[in-house]
Amino acid sequence: MTQKVCFLLRIDPTQIETYVERHRSIWPEMLTALTECGYRNYSMFVDPSGLLVGYLETDDFAAASSRMASTDVQRAWSAYMDHLFLPVDRLRPIGVVTPLLHAFDLESATAAVSSA
Repeated sequence: MTQKVCFLLRIDPTQIETYVERHRSIWPEMLTALTECGYRNYSMFVDPSGLLVGYLETDDFAAASSRMASTDVQRAWSAYMDHLFLPVDRLRPIGVVTPLLHAFDLESATAAVSSA
């Protein structure tokens, strides 16, 4: 079953252009690793305050995240990007991806109503 994962991160608002540019020219080996580790439909959004919203789909987020964390390219990308990040809030330290509660899904809700 596909897991839909949404999470928050924060970057320094003065670094938004750097963040966006680095993702526009993301390393091909990073794209390969993300795909091979099981990430699908992965998107990042940023607002002017530096709040980042990430969304991805995967079969097993814990396993995919663990595989990704063990790759050399992830360690290199983190070293390249880490200085851009700030804490989201006091509950989420810098760089910690904590999935948000999945509260609603139109497809699932529609299917549940249709089958009732």
